[in-house]
Amino acid sequence: MKTLVSGISRSLFDFDNSIRKKGGLLCGVDEAGRGPIAGPVVAAAVIFPDDVYIEGVNDSKKLSHNKREELYEEIINSCICWAVGIVDNKTIDELNILNATTEAMNTAICKLSNKPSVIIADGNFYDKGNEKVTNLVRADEQSFSVAAASIIAKVTRDRIMCEYENEFPHFSFSVHKGYCTSKHIDEILEFGYTQIHRRSFKLKVLQGELF
Repeated sequence: MKTLVSGISRSLFDFDNSIRKKGGLLCGVDEAGRGPIAGPVVAAAVIFPDDVYIEGVNDSKKLSHNKREELYEEIINSCICWAVGIVDNKTIDELNILNATTEAMNTAICKLSNKPSVIIADGNFYDKGNEKVTNLVRADEQSFSVAAASIIAKVTRDRIMCEYENEFPHFSFSVHKGYCTSKHIDEILEFGYTQIHRRSFKLKVLQGELF
């Protein structure tokens, strides 16, 4: 919750405050799941009060599973509002991953109970025709709100993939989360694609086996 402890999270918090000085609600947006070959892409959007700072918030990729779970609860209990957008693998195949990620971000932002005044989106591609959107490469390493959004998105997607393992017990989705690990490739070669695999993601290692 609120604290004055210094560190990486503090520099992210100070970055957001420098933008808040211009006025209005700041929304951070990030995604999880652009790279995997199975499962959905998930985007999260979050808006904090000006004075809420949570020690430990950082780019989700730099945090352990347990730390992400702990921070997830603090974030959703401390923010003004938050929301997620989820786009499944079939839609990813139809739209392509970039457009699907944009769709997930749009959904998350539109579901917020408060309308943001300015949006910081991780990456260099998000464009909703809104001049208040700032694209920032590696924003999850610079903005407190975006880092928090990255944690929400990652935890949400990881939980979805763990649930899929119950549906597809031959696949270790709780371990590799749908990413292209050697274990995952071996599972595909032995059991074939499931309904949640992204067929548009063509992998050279599988070209002679499944296509």
